[in-house]
Amino acid sequence: MISSMRISFRSQILTILSLTGLFVLGSTPGALAQVARHASAAQARPANSTDGRTIPALLISDIHFDPFNDPSKVQALIAAPVTQWRSILSASPSSDQQQAFDALQKTCQMRGVDTPFTLFNSSLQAMRSRQPDARFVTVSGDLIAHAFSCRYAKLVTGSTPSDYQAFVLKTISFVMAELRTSFPEIPIYVALGNNDTECGDYKLDTKSDFLAQAGKIVLEGLPASQRQQALKEFEEGGYYSTTMAEPMQGARLIVINDLYLSPKYSTCSGKPDTVAATKEMVWLEQQLAQARESQQKVWVMGHIPPGVDPYSTAAKLRNVCAGQAPVMFLSDKLGDLLAQYADVVRLGIFAHTHMDEMRLLRSENSGPETAGEHNVGIKLVPSISPVDGNNPSFTVARVNPSLAVLQNYEVVAASNQTGVAAKWATEYNYGKTYHETQFAPSMVRELIEKFKADHDASTEESRAYIRYYFVGDRSLELSPFWPQYACALDNRTAKAFAACVCSSAR
Repeated sequence: MISSMRISFRSQILTILSLTGLFVLGSTPGALAQVARHASAAQARPANSTDGRTIPALLISDIHFDPFNDPSKVQALIAAPVTQWRSILSASPSSDQQQAFDALQKTCQMRGVDTPFTLFNSSLQAMRSRQPDARFVTVSGDLIAHAFSCRYAKLVTGSTPSDYQAFVLKTISFVMAELRTSFPEIPIYVALGNNDTECGDYKLDTKSDFLAQAGKIVLEGLPASQRQQALKEFEEGGYYSTTMAEPMQGARLIVINDLYLSPKYSTCSGKPDTVAATKEMVWLEQQLAQARESQQKVWVMGHIPPGVDPYSTAAKLRNVCAGQAPVMFLSDKLGDLLAQYADVVRLGIFAHTHMDEMRLLRSENSGPETAGEHNVGIKLVPSISPVDGNNPSFTVARVNPSLAVLQNYEVVAASNQTGVAAKWATEYNYGKTYHETQFAPSMVRELIEKFKADHDASTEESRAYIRYYFVGDRSLELSPFWPQYACALDNRTAKAFAACVCSSAR
């Protein structure tokens, strides 16, 4: 999640930006070049597979399940096996539940509510209803609630670090058990998020007992022929690679733990550790090189997306045109590496912002003439958690199994943030909304070029993106700095982002 900024704060930032003139809107030169790029992109669109067959899939992220929502039940959850958690959590709430929970929220300085059992259960029912025949599920990180360590410490006095680790693992195990019960006998591919650790947000030790135990939970459904190697990789750093199960054809899923690339990362002792990121990037490049040699099609899934964090950049009033650096989600290493292997990476799945977004990782060899085929399309999956004031949502997808291409998707959103009597309905359909036949790099590039050319967000596509970006619609909060946001969509480095922003300001 964007820990430095909440939705209630964003309006204030946008007002400041408009008053100070920090972002100056203007026209972008080169309209003829953009037209040429659009025409070239249309020519470069990938062909559909010969049979046109697609399969259903389900994309979930940022569940942030909160076992502390009814504080009086925590001791029972600690004492009980995971198999009994559902009955404990579904029982009537304690008489002082709201008062006790509000006090806990205040103590841990939470600005919103994560996902209690009622909401999690409602989302699972909706997922089964909307995508009952899903052939696989992806979960792109953050299974457990924010401020997990603070909540635990407040409610469980006299505990040890091993006690805390055990409860984190039990919570992850419960979330996974609920998902597997809802979608039995299909692969559920999971990445860890910055909250999914044994010692606090953005803190993690490599080669730890926690990773060894979490790996056994997360990788339980992998085929026996692949599980042993995946467990070894997961214990090393919380990442793994696996061949995607049929009907996917010749597709490899590489799941990374990009926490190590975040400037906020530290070990459990609070010390920085650059070795962890270096080792993972060496491993990732080996996986990508093997996939290229084997002519496999690759999906890469992590939690924190590569590139510029536009909201934190705005919140910190970074004037990039005056030489101030934008805030970055991660170091440039991940984006650079994925772009280098754009010929094999068919899709990136990330999350973390809790919003419905897209990105494009452009290759250094990508120009108007290549029109996107040497780029990587990135899908950011919105959250189940409504902590930022958004409505809970998940994504139902259609995937071309022979090409490993995300053919189309729909975002399904709840009518309220509690899950109580919630109605889940389609918020939008990618293909119908953007008039594209695939979520392929050339088409993502075409959309982003349209966004960047539309400074006042007047086109149908721009208005739709702004409307659906925040599940529940907060269009007025994104519109004032739409050109700067659009620059972040396909300029993953600080230098490229500044060049784009400052060009549009002239």
